[in-house]
Amino acid sequence: MHMNPPTIPDSTALRATGLRKRYGGEHALDGFDLEVGRGHVHGLLGPNGAGKTTAVRCLTTLTDLDEGSAEIDGIDVRRHPSRVRERIGLVGQFHAVDEALTAHQNLVLFARLSGVSKARAKRRADELLDSFELTDAASRAVSGFSGGMRRRLDIAASLVLTPAILFLDEPTTGLDPRGRATVWQAVREIAAGGTTVLLTTQYLDEADQLADRVSVMDHGKVVAEGTPEELKRRLGGDRVAVVIAEAARLDEAAELIGRSVGAPAAVDPDTRTVTVEVVDGQKALAPVVRALDAAALTVDDLALRRPTLDEVFLHLTGPGATTTVPAAVPAATARTHDTEEAR
Repeated sequence: MHMNPPTIPDSTALRATGLRKRYGGEHALDGFDLEVGRGHVHGLLGPNGAGKTTAVRCLTTLTDLDEGSAEIDGIDVRRHPSRVRERIGLVGQFHAVDEALTAHQNLVLFARLSGVSKARAKRRADELLDSFELTDAASRAVSGFSGGMRRRLDIAASLVLTPAILFLDEPTTGLDPRGRATVWQAVREIAAGGTTVLLTTQYLDEADQLADRVSVMDHGKVVAEGTPEELKRRLGGDRVAVVIAEAARLDEAAELIGRSVGAPAAVDPDTRTVTVEVVDGQKALAPVVRALDAAALTVDDLALRRPTLDEVFLHLTGPGATTTVPAAVPAATARTHDTEEAR
């Protein structure tokens, strides 16, 4: 039997405004704002020390805020922490399950600690083991599990009572590609069931694959927010790159390509490449090809290149970073070792 998450009062599952947290004389959070829509997977990206873990710990009531306000499912985090804890699940970087117990025993234990009856706890454990493809390992001690199996069991344990919001703190760190793919599928299914997911990760492809929206965080605050595609487009748009066979005709090719898309083209003589930035790469390819064909220019290669989240990340974070991406992505407004992350 599926356990539906609690109904929330509006379309916003999580709202944080002006969060500040100090450790000693340093700010781990310095005006952190975040808003996450109900039923979405929201990615929180940032380098080590950006404050991601501190943000999660404050939002999940594990760490007290110094300043600011936060609501989970419409409930004030500072005023009603026990009510907030009833509505959330948290999977941190470190395994929470008991290695001496079997997978089934762990899930029953978590359910019983959450107030579920013994009979219902056993049924729920069976359901979760099946959902996370762990049924065959149900009677095995967790000490013999692979990293991917332990991670799936951790996530399953956080779902014994289906939460309104699930916090996943770098859930695939250290997993091999197969293990990551399994966890990704689990996250998709969790979100499809109506649970909001806040995902912190340093794997940019993970955010690209899973997140409906992404917040980029640096120095304790969110510096940009949008869908992965919005962030990539606003960084500079698509680029059409053409490798011309005849070096002597590079300038001619650049003029033709630039005229065909209405934008200046750049030439790299060493690689015989002409590159032009365009708004919509797919629409730009056809006129470029027609112009080259009409001039009987031989092409060795033609490629459409889009900015990546890696480029967005590097552009927005670290030394010399620009705090806003071109075309103004609004800063909207989600564990890593806490002391390391905070400092």
